[in-house]
Amino acid sequence: MSFDVGANAYERYMGAWSRLVAPQLADLAGVSAGHHVLDVGCGPGALLDSLVTRVGPDRVAGVDPSASFVAAARERHPGADIRIGAAEALPYPNHTFDSALAQLVVHFMTDPVAGLREMRRVTRPGGTVVACVWDFAGGRGPLGPFWEQAHELDPAVDGESELAGARRGHLAELLASAGLPGAREAELSASRAFAGFDDWWTPFTRGVGPGGAYLATLSAERQVELRERCRSVLPPGPFVLTATAWAAVSTVEPGS
Repeated sequence: MSFDVGANAYERYMGAWSRLVAPQLADLAGVSAGHHVLDVGCGPGALLDSLVTRVGPDRVAGVDPSASFVAAARERHPGADIRIGAAEALPYPNHTFDSALAQLVVHFMTDPVAGLREMRRVTRPGGTVVACVWDFAGGRGPLGPFWEQAHELDPAVDGESELAGARRGHLAELLASAGLPGAREAELSASRAFAGFDDWWTPFTRGVGPGGAYLATLSAERQVELRERCRSVLPPGPFVLTATAWAAVSTVEPGS
């Protein structure tokens, strides 16, 4: 899969969903004025928007492995500290932040436990580490109709249901493995309006993320077949889709 694409392509694929979830995740982390916060896997800046609004750009940092996303985030928030980097090796000293947040990114980490352990390392004792992932296992992610029809077309398709954090309780398990036991779990919900089927389908053709990557592997004929299968299960005119994400938050204990 690829996220080394233009920020505009990502925005149409998932960014609009991310903006809807961001304030809820910031609430769960308890982000408020005076806090110093880190957005891990910040992308073009959907969560950064909420964080900057709450604490100001000089108290916000973000890290992402995609150079194009980092460039977009820096342009969007020139006063924030946005760096290229991976979750598994965060470029910050121990106990730097009051909260470290990973929005819709744990399932893309090369090593989720290592990434969450790094988030714990850079968060001060008493601070919070929080993450969320779409409920792919329950079919309640924003790409549910796509993967449902892809599986009907090809039963061997795994979709995203087995990704890290994508089922109830798994984020808490991952946090515990990273030295963050006793996580509090929550569900985050987002509803998004689409002008019609093409508005929903076109982002998949940009090759972004698991859905776009899968579509790109299909022949032209199979792409058309999948497109028409999806069209048959979605309303013909304007419609609204609702997606749900699992979330978990844990407090960093002294001595961590």
